[in-house]
Formats: sequence, C-alpha cells, structure tokens
Amino acid sequence: MRKRIIDITLIIVVFASISFKKKEVTWVAIGDSITYLNDHINETGNRVTKGYMTRVQEALPHINFINQGHNGWTSSGIAREIDKLGIVKADIYSVFLGTNDWWSGIPIGKLSDYEKDTGNNTLYGSFRIIINKIRMLNPDAKIILITPMQRTDFVYLLDKNNNAWGSYHEKNGQLLESFANAINEIGRKEKIKVIDLFHRKGMAIKNLVAYKRLKDPLTGVYQNYPYPEYTKIPFSPSDEYPYPESAINVTYDGLHPSDRGYQIISQELIKVLKPL
Repeated sequence: MRKRIIDITLIIVVFASISFKKKEVTWVAIGDSITYLNDHINETGNRVTKGYMTRVQEALPHINFINQGHNGWTSSGIAREIDKLGIVKADIYSVFLGTNDWWSGIPIGKLSDYEKDTGNNTLYGSFRIIINKIRMLNPDAKIILITPMQRTDFVYLLDKNNNAWGSYHEKNGQLLESFANAINEIGRKEKIKVIDLFHRKGMAIKNLVAYKRLKDPLTGVYQNYPYPEYTKIPFSPSDEYPYPESAINVTYDGLHPSDRGYQIISQELIKVLKPL
C-alpha cells in the first residue's frame, strides 16, 4: 500500500513538472555590433565573457535565440538588406539599432516617414521597413525595441585609428538622444515595448568608463582623466590605448558593453520576456 502511494506521488510530481514546463520559443535579436559580439567574444579581446542574449537564455532556458547582429550596420543598412539576411519566423523579435545611424549621419527624419513608409533614408523610415518585415513573418510575434545606449569616446581595442567622440557632442547636427527619442515615439505609436537604455539609470556617460588615460598636454605625462575632463584632452592613435582594464565600467571601450553593461541589458530584457 505504501509503495502504491509513493508511485502515485511520483506520477503527480512528473505530471506537475511537465505541466509547468515553459513552451520553447524562438527569439531573433536584430542589431549591430553590440548584438553581434554575443557570438564573437574573441573580438572583444576577451574583455567580455558573454553577451546579453546568452545571459537571457541562462535565466530563461526555454528561449532559444538567433543572432542577427551585424557589425557596424545601421538601421538603414538592415532595412535595405532585410530580405537578404535570412531572418526567420520567430515568436519574439528585438531590434537594437541606432548608434551607428547617429555616427554615420543618417537623418532621423519624422514620424511621418514611419507612417508613410518613405524608405530607408531616415531612421523612422528604416524602422518601418524592419517592423513590416517582422509582421510579415509572424503577425503575432512579440516585438521589443531597444534604444541605443549613451556612448563616450570610443577607441577600438584592435585599431586605435578607429575612434569616435561620444554622445555628449552632436554628429551632423544631431544628438544620439534624439535617435533614442524617435525609437520611443515609434514604440508609443505602435504600442510596442521599448527598453530605453539611453535614459536608464546607471548607464549615463559618466558611468561608461572609470577614466580615460591620456597624455597631459603640458607635461606629456599620462594621467587618468574622469568624465568630463577627458573630453577636453586630445587623443592620438600613436598614444597608449586609453582604456586599460581598470578603466572598464559599463563599457570596455567607450561604446561596447562590458560584462556589467551586458548584465544590465539582459536584466531589462528578462523583465519583459519572463512572463512570456
């Protein structure tokens, strides 16, 4: 009799575990290098151990991700090539773009460019093309838009000639914040969830690196300058790399997230994806 009770209890436990097991879903993450690096950690000089998609999957194992991150691409480039990228039908899509549009000088445009589907010459128009493609693949898919992060002076770890100033300064008369605001506006119009990293606490420019190591213009001696002091000190590609490992904070190079940065991004995504 006791054995029978134990057997029945085991059956109940097994059925309960099956009934509570989450259905597996597919997530396509569309983005630029911040997304691409998830599967190319070696290109961070191994300063990063894992990207945001891997971290999400560790917390939510029923979510299987497909990396559609394209190194250096803009939303305009993604929109232009959208039918050639092999983007598949999925349950969830995230779109994490905009920082390269800003640096490339692509116009933000107006909401009417989104509403009228005017093409990929503006950020608004490009996002319309991308969202149209997603809805064509799966009208019932969950869509998440992610605004660009703030960025400070970027210096590529593997080539110091590849560098750019931060979002504290305009590029072609546009602020990066305006691109983030445009993505928020698209989200409001379409009732699509937006993860606003640009305005997220703890991800301001002052948090991106601990310091920038530069030559004192008067003495030529290297010093560690905090923000905003370092924005006034010139950097030459012939100088030492300005972000040694001790300078890493939310980013490891002024632009790309560190482990800490990727953890913040994944936490925001987990909040949205956990109920699904």
